[in-house]
Amino acid sequence: MVQSLNTTGVSKFTAGDLDRFAEVLNRDGICVIPELFDRELVQEWAAAFDALFRERQQRPGGLAPREKNRYYLTLPWVQPFANTKVFANPTILGVLDRVFFQEYRLVQLGADTPFQDSEYQELHRDFRPLFTDQIVTPLYALAVNFPLVEVTEDNGPFQMARGTHVMPREEALVKIRAGEIPVESFPMQLGDVIIRSPLAIHRGSPNITAQPRPMVVMGYVMHWLHTPVMDLTVQKDYYESLPQHLQEMLRCNVVEQLPENKTETYINFKY
Repeated sequence: MVQSLNTTGVSKFTAGDLDRFAEVLNRDGICVIPELFDRELVQEWAAAFDALFRERQQRPGGLAPREKNRYYLTLPWVQPFANTKVFANPTILGVLDRVFFQEYRLVQLGADTPFQDSEYQELHRDFRPLFTDQIVTPLYALAVNFPLVEVTEDNGPFQMARGTHVMPREEALVKIRAGEIPVESFPMQLGDVIIRSPLAIHRGSPNITAQPRPMVVMGYVMHWLHTPVMDLTVQKDYYESLPQHLQEMLRCNVVEQLPENKTETYINFKY
């Protein structure tokens, strides 16, 4: 473990719990951390997200379409979204410290939202292997997800095939189609968090309810990985208010004033 940024508070879990989360993440490509965030925090995000989404809907290019009735948007680096209790949460960073063996950066803060009549996404990965499918890629990028509403089997749960982050893509797809590896749904309560490898084979599932299902995603990568399609823009006064170790963790554009008419850039995401 080279980097330790876990200085923003005390984890709700023991060191043994964090070791277990990291072990499961390395083995399965995903771990679930139950009830990490307070419900009040999540509800505050949900209200702010709803207002933001409705505003972005009216703006050309304000949302990125993700197939039928599914949209992605990058969250602005303002309250309540700019919150060290979330992006620098000591439990999340405690797990990342155990699986990333070099310095890492936060490069993404956004949300994926399926609406009623959305469909299954194609099974896919979000990143390519470092070199070739024949060489197992270590955990060089991780996605941290938490929902803004309760996730059930009906409103579009995230689905993933465990262990496929260490398999060649075609081998994993063959095993999935043959039923050797199940594609599992991950229902979630408010406050639950998932940390997962974007190399694992996964998909979004249909939302058959009348309520949208927003899922926040924070993307963390090794310091040497560059992700030009992602955009993280932070206002200078907020950036300078952060301790130096958190400034260094953010890979972002620092600007005097955040743009008022944000358009979405993160559109291509599947491999």
